[in-house]
Amino acid sequence: MPSAWRTLRRRVLTPSTSETLLEKRGFHRKSPDAQHLLESVGGRFLEGYAYAMEARDPAAAELRLEGVPVPFRGFAYEGAGMGFAVLDGLPLSGRGSVGRFLAGRGADHVYMVYVGIGWAMARLPRFRWPDVDGLDPLLRWLVLDGYGFHQAYFRTARYVHEQYREPAFPWPAGDTPSYAGRAIDQGIGRALWFVGGTDADLVATMIEKFPESRWSDLYSGAGLAATYAGGADEAELRAFRDRAGPHRAIVAQGSAFAAEARLRAGLLVPHTELATRVLCGTGPEEAARVTRDVRPAGPVPGALPAYEVWRRAVADRLANDGGC
Repeated sequence: MPSAWRTLRRRVLTPSTSETLLEKRGFHRKSPDAQHLLESVGGRFLEGYAYAMEARDPAAAELRLEGVPVPFRGFAYEGAGMGFAVLDGLPLSGRGSVGRFLAGRGADHVYMVYVGIGWAMARLPRFRWPDVDGLDPLLRWLVLDGYGFHQAYFRTARYVHEQYREPAFPWPAGDTPSYAGRAIDQGIGRALWFVGGTDADLVATMIEKFPESRWSDLYSGAGLAATYAGGADEAELRAFRDRAGPHRAIVAQGSAFAAEARLRAGLLVPHTELATRVLCGTGPEEAARVTRDVRPAGPVPGALPAYEVWRRAVADRLANDGGC
């Protein structure tokens, strides 16, 4: 494809960075530093998306993604995951971009790339949705996490303030479709960290306005975002952990997942270490190791998907170790 056409494609299909401004979104502005952090996350996400839109192939995008500063590189890979999934969903564009991306450096960022695919799902017509059956059966629930984040971020009034929940989400994969709403809630919980401007007390207040049956998944998502994106100091994190009450262990699970995502990609940053020590009661390396130790090797018996069994095992291990 001629480079001029790829440039035009990027310009036409990449959203404006103004869409990530907290004032534009109506999100809480806790402080100038927190606002700058969250707007930088959004900007780097769109940067990665634009790299995918303009690249002649995933390998070309990777070269540019590797130049994004470490704290934000995972978000750029997430944006690129969305971009390649959108390209796969466009008429006449063919398929396979996501697969090639995940076969390269995207493999180290698989958690973030899968979340990015969920963003694309929220933007594409259903008949052009990504082929989730071709993704890892354990991790593909992260696609719905990404979908939930997108909806809460861009349709905040409906999904956050009105606590809307889709009654029967048409999950393309055949495994445990009844779990789809819970996976979406985990993404909504992550988005609440952004909607609340990293104000931990406000985020907990927003969670507790939802039906109590949804709190566990929302708290888990918020714990993941607090650890991966950052924005809260030690006192705020301790208050958030204490506010979670009986959901402290699932907050720790979300935090541990964030630590694993950052360590796998070689993107460990100080705020991740701080968050895992507060929320998990241990360092990021140990928290990440727990996620690997209890990760199911294949299908599991029972009505729950392996992904939920995994989440519960991580939460139980961290709780039993006395850290949360």
